[in-house]
Amino acid sequence: MEENTEITGVGAEQAVAVQETASDEMATKADEEAQKILIVDDTEDIVKLVKMYLEHHHYEVITAYDGQEGLDKAKAESPDLIILDLMLPRINGYKICGLLKRDSRYSKIPIVIFSAKTQERDIKLGGDVGADAYLTKPFEPDVLLSKIKELLVR
Repeated sequence: MEENTEITGVGAEQAVAVQETASDEMATKADEEAQKILIVDDTEDIVKLVKMYLEHHHYEVITAYDGQEGLDKAKAESPDLIILDLMLPRINGYKICGLLKRDSRYSKIPIVIFSAKTQERDIKLGGDVGADAYLTKPFEPDVLLSKIKELLVR
């Protein structure tokens, strides 16, 4: 599709300025959209659902299906945020969270614990190991998105 660049009633300099502003706004939006989120969960259906939802909202999503893979990807990819299940093969989510939060290279990455564990002691332990938020499954996608946006603004 060809773009019509003729703008009537506006001088050439103003038209260029408008186009540059629009390009700058698109570049800024692309930068915002490039925020990278790592999902670490061993339930493939949940990973696919959350990944699809976040990509629809213009996030770049990387995934891991066990604790060791999640820890390795967190270190290699330096995501802007991590969504972390607790009950994972190889290394549990509490341990991953604690390891990342105690390492100055990764301690500023917000971590959202995302678990079916709903007991008060589980939630408290999540805070004790440094999680920035704790959301339980089943979940409301809008609540997850809201929490992600809140943590990424910090």
